[in-house]
Amino acid sequence: MISTDSLVRIALDLQLGISHQDRFHRLIQSVRSLLHSDASALLRYEGGQFIPLAIDGLMQDVLGRRFALADHPRMEAIARAGDVVRFPADSNLPDPYDGLIPDHDDFRVHACVGLPLFSDQTLIGALTIDGMNPTQFDGISDEELRLVGALAAAALSNALLLERLARQSSEPLAPSSQNGPGQPEMIGRSPAMDRLRHEIAVVASSELNVLILGETGVGKELIAKAVHQGSPRASAPLVYLNCAALPESVAESELFGHVKGAFTGAIHNRAGKFELADKGTLFLDEIGELSLSLQAKLLRVLQYGDLQRIGDDTPLKVNVRILAATNRELKQAVVEGQFRSDLYHRLSVFPIHAPALRERPDDIPLLAGYFCERCRVSLGLERLRIEPRALQLLGSYDWPGNVRELEHAIHRAAVLARAEQGSQAPALDCHHFNLATGSAPSSSRIPVEQAPQQITAGIGLRTATDAFQLRLIEQTLAAQHGNWAATARALEMDGGNLHRLARRLGLKP
Repeated sequence: MISTDSLVRIALDLQLGISHQDRFHRLIQSVRSLLHSDASALLRYEGGQFIPLAIDGLMQDVLGRRFALADHPRMEAIARAGDVVRFPADSNLPDPYDGLIPDHDDFRVHACVGLPLFSDQTLIGALTIDGMNPTQFDGISDEELRLVGALAAAALSNALLLERLARQSSEPLAPSSQNGPGQPEMIGRSPAMDRLRHEIAVVASSELNVLILGETGVGKELIAKAVHQGSPRASAPLVYLNCAALPESVAESELFGHVKGAFTGAIHNRAGKFELADKGTLFLDEIGELSLSLQAKLLRVLQYGDLQRIGDDTPLKVNVRILAATNRELKQAVVEGQFRSDLYHRLSVFPIHAPALRERPDDIPLLAGYFCERCRVSLGLERLRIEPRALQLLGSYDWPGNVRELEHAIHRAAVLARAEQGSQAPALDCHHFNLATGSAPSSSRIPVEQAPQQITAGIGLRTATDAFQLRLIEQTLAAQHGNWAATARALEMDGGNLHRLARRLGLKP
């Protein structure tokens, strides 16, 4: 039985935290202690999925996982219940926390209680309480659990209200995901990510051009999407163009369009990216790869807002906000005469630095859990977990390829684990990751001629070939500092073929 004093202490504790995160953590720690559970979690409901806000007694990577209702029937049952949900010990519904409670040899959760949290009859989250003993919560009444749920709902509702108020003043406390299930999102709770979210919130509501700076693989496109989604142009198109993938012969047409007959192969009129982005946002990725002649034409559009299709003398007016990204040192490129200084100053009105993964190591477990859950869904696995030793290995590696390299490492490991252990509940262990702590990429430590022997055991030829190609491209891309054009030359490939292969292997969107 839960005493009134215990509930009062929880309520008082919720007033002592200096941040929402502190309050949430106090809450679930108190709940775990009060109910003598093995694990507890507070989750936010948004866009058809539950997003963990605070956990206790669960592996750290759970904070990065996303529990879509369509993929997790227990979570769906909690969301639809409207009241306390007690799952029987012999329930055939898979438990999303199976295998994620550390220091337990029995990976199956046996006692599971879910409390849906409401604000004005709207579902805002859930509190989950789990134990390894099937009768762990039998002595606690539903009414007592409702009181605990009411405290959790009040704490979460207040946090969401303050967040909405803060957004209105352009000072968000914890920007929520703008993405639904399966859509990529920015993951991380480190100070570096807090600063990044703050910068995005500050500039998003303006009309300023933004230059996103950062190494390859840090997620610059996600930053561009977040800026666009937070802007008054959010209902208009966000048009993407990879400048490094543009052959010089078609780059001008891609940007500005052409009319029928303007050149050989121009069999009809075609709008360029600027026209398609009119009233919206144009994201120019790898802007540092544009030729000087195209830079001059781009500058004119930014200065005067008018352009001409190739073969047409009629000027067109466009209203486009520019977001540009590069992994190059554009200031140095300006000094070397490879990038126009006037264009650089036009683009860098508000620069945003995307932190490298080594600058936020505490986010690695969250990202690992996030990618692990995405792999589980895409591979059709019942469960997919990362062994604690493997998480430690991931945390001690410096990730020169950043978040993208981590994503690919998780995906490769999941494929290997499925081949070895079957499709029920594979676990990712250290031997599934070809990593060694240090400063060089994992791929550069494995001679190319040895790579097939490293990756083919127990998997099919197509999977092994894809893994070899992926590793070789990653190695070469890192050696060329993220320059795709230089990577194509080093691999003696046509640039277009390289980009198509990279997209098929998941290296590019």
